Amino acid sequence: MDVSGLNEKNLVEKAKTDSSAFGELYELHYARIFGYVLRRTANLYQAQDVTSEVFFKALKGLKSFNWNGTPFSAWLYRIASHEIVNNCRHNSRYSYEISLNGLESIAPVENVLQHERDVEESLDLQSSFLKLPAKYQEIIALRYFEDMEISQIAAITGKSENTVKSLIFRGISCLKELNEKSM
Repeated sequence: MDVSGLNEKNLVEKAKTDSSAFGELYELHYARIFGYVLRRTANLYQAQDVTSEVFFKALKGLKSFNWNGTPFSAWLYRIASHEIVNNCRHNSRYSYEISLNGLESIAPVENVLQHERDVEESLDLQSSFLKLPAKYQEIIALRYFEDMEISQIAAITGKSENTVKSLIFRGISCLKELNEKSM
């Protein structure tokens, strides 16, 4: 569900004094923020922890949030980007693992084998993506996983549109290089 800028602004202002309004903001933005964090961390449990922390920090910092024309979601993505970096830096308890146990009993063997190949290719790409410097991960995730426009990414990251375009180009070049090396 998308909220028009004016309605979202009113909801944000209301949420500063009414926790049920923050609940509405949470419902509106949780899925996209969680998806962004999950794609950046490649770990379900870590994504859940980080997303919880994002909304906790948003709730805690909401009174100091100043509406400056940038969507509230941009503020949430900015918090998420910082939390991903902090969490990965300070927390090594998570490991990325895919289990296919039990699939054989519910799908034909050909489907399982195709699924395993798809998962392997996806893991190779994810592995290459996670080796990118954080500045490229953030920009590429916002552009291609979150399907955002250059102007939206610029608002979230605080960078100019030309810098965002340059980071996308360099990030994709690095990703191709890393993916070719892993083959």
